[in-house]
Amino acid sequence: MLGARTSAAAGDPAALARVVAVTDIQHDRLSARGAALLDAGRAAQAVEVLRHAVAAGEPNAVELMVQALVAIRDWHTLASWLGPLVEQGHVRFAGALGMALVALGERERGEETLRLAVDCGELAAANDLGILLRDEGRLGEAVDVLDRAATAGDGQAAANLVEVLLESGDLVGAGEAAQRYADPARPDTLVALADVRAEQGRHDEAEQCYRRACELRALRGHIAYGGFLLAVRGDLAGAERELRAAAERGEPGWSGALGRLLFDDGRGEEARPYLEHAAADGDPDAELLLAQLDGIDPADD
Repeated sequence: MLGARTSAAAGDPAALARVVAVTDIQHDRLSARGAALLDAGRAAQAVEVLRHAVAAGEPNAVELMVQALVAIRDWHTLASWLGPLVEQGHVRFAGALGMALVALGERERGEETLRLAVDCGELAAANDLGILLRDEGRLGEAVDVLDRAATAGDGQAAANLVEVLLESGDLVGAGEAAQRYADPARPDTLVALADVRAEQGRHDEAEQCYRRACELRALRGHIAYGGFLLAVRGDLAGAERELRAAAERGEPGWSGALGRLLFDDGRGEEARPYLEHAAADGDPDAELLLAQLDGIDPADD
């Protein structure tokens, strides 16, 4: 599993704390190379480059290394690496630490750390905290956290807020939130509005919102539109087109979505590489589908 990887990038926490304090280093050649690898979706290679950038004291290297470790789901390294830094007062890493702790099953400590990040103004951490609270059935708390982050301007929090309200069965509340926060400058909010319109049966309006969100490069625009085309329009070819567009843009979860569509269409071997990619990213549904392709009954375990 990718989450079980270890890396020499973590290094000595005390030494890393000294690196974090460096503010006047002019050369960031390795960091630039690592950032380019991250942008190209080659996070594992980026880790190796950024390990040297951290050792060289490049000012952007630590933040980039955190991004790379999150991308490869190396939660153990993140937790052991960032824990001492956050304890020493580097609270800008609290969000990533909290996410790692939750992934490792330390939910209470993870929640505490995510709340620290949110209290320190890290809006992105509100999304992780909101999802954690939702997963624990604490919907009122999740709505409150996400609503505050959405009001502060986080588009992903607004989209997650609508999703939580929809999952709770509050279509009226979801519609009000989607309408309130819909903003082309934050295209994920248009996906949320489209989801609501689809639930309301206003399918033409939903499709217009999905298309606009895709044009504006919403985080999950093509995946959401593909799901709509399949479930509502019965358009398998259109859904596959959108999921392949999601793959080209690297939307989170694209491989699992595409693999599932191909599997359900009876194209198991074509689905296999996508399901393997999703399983390597920790997708349990992809693992189950791969087991079915191999003739393994998970109930036999």
